[in-house]
Amino acid sequence: MVEKVSVSSQRENNDCAVHVVNKKLIKRIYTMATTSFKGNTVHLDGTFMAVGQVAPAVQLVRGDLSPFTLDECKGKYVVMNIFPSIDTGVCATSVRKFNRLAASLPNTVVLCISRDLPFAQGRFCGAEGIENVTVLSDFRDACTFGRDYGVLMTDGPLASLLARAVVVVAPDGKVCHAQLVPEITTEPDYEAAIKAIFEGLVISGAAMAFAKVSRPASGVEH
Repeated sequence: MVEKVSVSSQRENNDCAVHVVNKKLIKRIYTMATTSFKGNTVHLDGTFMAVGQVAPAVQLVRGDLSPFTLDECKGKYVVMNIFPSIDTGVCATSVRKFNRLAASLPNTVVLCISRDLPFAQGRFCGAEGIENVTVLSDFRDACTFGRDYGVLMTDGPLASLLARAVVVVAPDGKVCHAQLVPEITTEPDYEAAIKAIFEGLVISGAAMAFAKVSRPASGVEH
């Protein structure tokens, strides 16, 4: 015997389902990270990186349209200079500054990441003589960098572009510095990013020195 379900019962069930979905959506909206553009709040999709967190894998696009992943940077510090567009003054300045800084950073790779087309990035780097950083694009649908790192803007005039941020990943694959710049029209804190790298180098150097001292000399009997 087929059980009959009243139309009113179906409507009640549907209303409950919609209510649950709306509650989840509202909760997500209120827990989204935010930045600002010219003083106006901008919401971001995903959760921004935290120090100590394992850096998510990335799939980005090089200037020659070949794929790029973090596997290419194993054993090195990785500085991610993230910004909306190479065609804006502040973003261009950040690339120039990190290009200069990269020349003096030991065991470090600097990535400059935006959703610009690789062709536009290439023109800028060629005109500016940018040679010490790797410029990468998140323009393809298959690239989920913006969401994975919590920097994809979901509203405001720059919606669908990346917010301004700097993330530093240590050789062990964990984040050792993360700054979501509170106002997109301002530059990131370059010194804080560099400090995180050199502090890590000092710690790792001390650990290596301790291990060398603690290691028994060859030929010594115990």
